[in-house]
Amino acid sequence: MQEWIKQTNIYEVNLRQYTPEGTIKAFAGHLPRLRDMGVETLWFMPITPIAQKNRKGTMGSYYACSDFTSVAAEFGTLDDFRSLVQQAHSMGFKVILDWVANHTGWDHWWTTAHPDWYEKDGQTGDFKKASGMDDIIELDFKNSALRQAMIEAMAFWVREADIDGFRSDLAFWVELDFWQEAKPVLENIKPLFWLGELDSLDNPEYMQVYDAAYTWRWMHKAEQFYKSHASFGDLLHVLHEYQHVAGLKAWFTANHDENSWNGTEYEKYGDMAKLLAVFSCTWPGIPLLYSGQELPNHKRLQFFEKDAIEWLPQCELHSFYRALFQLKKKNAALATDAALEIISADEGQRVLAFRRKKEESEVLVWLNFSGEYKTVVPNADERFQLVDVSFNATNTIFSSGELQLQPWGFSVFAK
Repeated sequence: MQEWIKQTNIYEVNLRQYTPEGTIKAFAGHLPRLRDMGVETLWFMPITPIAQKNRKGTMGSYYACSDFTSVAAEFGTLDDFRSLVQQAHSMGFKVILDWVANHTGWDHWWTTAHPDWYEKDGQTGDFKKASGMDDIIELDFKNSALRQAMIEAMAFWVREADIDGFRSDLAFWVELDFWQEAKPVLENIKPLFWLGELDSLDNPEYMQVYDAAYTWRWMHKAEQFYKSHASFGDLLHVLHEYQHVAGLKAWFTANHDENSWNGTEYEKYGDMAKLLAVFSCTWPGIPLLYSGQELPNHKRLQFFEKDAIEWLPQCELHSFYRALFQLKKKNAALATDAALEIISADEGQRVLAFRRKKEESEVLVWLNFSGEYKTVVPNADERFQLVDVSFNATNTIFSSGELQLQPWGFSVFAK
């Protein structure tokens, strides 16, 4: 694994909804703001052309591709994307591209040039629809020619646009041995970052290929906990499970699917949303942020229609995320390979406290998973200073050395 991955963060870019124009060129104007916020890795949702046959809504799904090696006209041109990647690299960003290997749209050019590359529906004799989604059809990865074409299509973006990796859509729907075949070929061009849309608890074998994976179980359990459908102990149990599977964990409260179909982070987590952001940036793993969370965005973005993010002159949580991202990047104790020690995790208290440590660097984190004030003893001696990521003086340190945490509050101490 490359060193930069150990202290990175990921920011998902929804080009269609990011600006009124919805183009690559228009998004480029946000790069300085995102760099100032501390964003390290930009993940672009698919930029390939969208199939028109059986299209959903007015504009269709990004994930119903009609050509793996072109850029959709609504976003711009290949040269636009090349320029964007070059600009991003010059500013210190890494860039990864959403890759949809499992399926295509109904009128991808392969359907006429290579119909044997697709799975067939035994009843209709037509192409096989992807599970639960009638605008996309399944590719047949038992076909060696299809495999080679898919690998070459991925290589195109590494060679032509100099991207730094892939976020693999529904990675576990594709046979593991395909990824095992593809990775060394692609990394012969350059080392890459591999983020899989899969949960390492459910598909641990895929972590032979992927550097990082999703944390769906945590995401769902956290929502259940906030809505009183799960206990604090249930939440801790999921964290314990993740500690015993391979690969980096990508922690998140929103992405394109969650926001559009299941609700904003405030619908799901309410007052706990900011606490989960602190957790995501300090617990071992990689924080993943979705377009507009820094606003914060309180609306569900439509998926198949134009529905631009309603940006304001200033993003309310810009400084909040900048402080978290800077802390993670600059403090070795928050690297993905730094040690973790649980200080407190009490079912009754509902406070999670932990220490991260690497060499001489050390960070203490206190998270109040309750809607009540909590008084704790942080045991932080003079070697530590309180790192303020709340920006509203929510916590009080008493002369006795006790710390009062606000409801759903948090405190971070750094050596």
